[in-house]
Amino acid sequence: MASGFSLRPIDDLSAVLALNTGNAAETSPLDEPALRALVDQAFLATAITGPDGLAAFLIALDQDATYASPNFRWFQARYPRFVYVDRIVTAPAQRGRGRARALYQDLFARAAAAGHDRIACEVNRVPPNPGSDAFHAALGFAPVGTAEIHDGAKTVRYLLREVAR
Repeated sequence: MASGFSLRPIDDLSAVLALNTGNAAETSPLDEPALRALVDQAFLATAITGPDGLAAFLIALDQDATYASPNFRWFQARYPRFVYVDRIVTAPAQRGRGRARALYQDLFARAAAAGHDRIACEVNRVPPNPGSDAFHAALGFAPVGTAEIHDGAKTVRYLLREVAR
């Protein structure tokens, strides 16, 4: 990672909320209590910060979380053990600089160290998110299912990546 940037636990909820709000179509809206609940039960909640503030963040939960997301529940119903990436967001000015890749590499290492062998996530099909599709494919994620959620307003593709231990 370029100098001047550090990976650390999420501690500035207002910055995370602002970045998430700007990308809510790709992730989903959050308010502060919902964000705090995610961070409090997260397997991993990390941020990359630099001189200009928050560059990117990742929030991931393991199979034991209590989370009502239909996407998380889809994996929970099918896999006894996994780490689910609920959201990963990079600030527009920081895209293409390896920030999201660094967050994922950290997650892969921590998941392997904790005995997990799979990372799960979803990517929107409707509305489409081709950048996320390409990024996750490059990291080795493969499709394992699809679903329509929110009364058909959104269609997602479920992805898994095996983690070497």
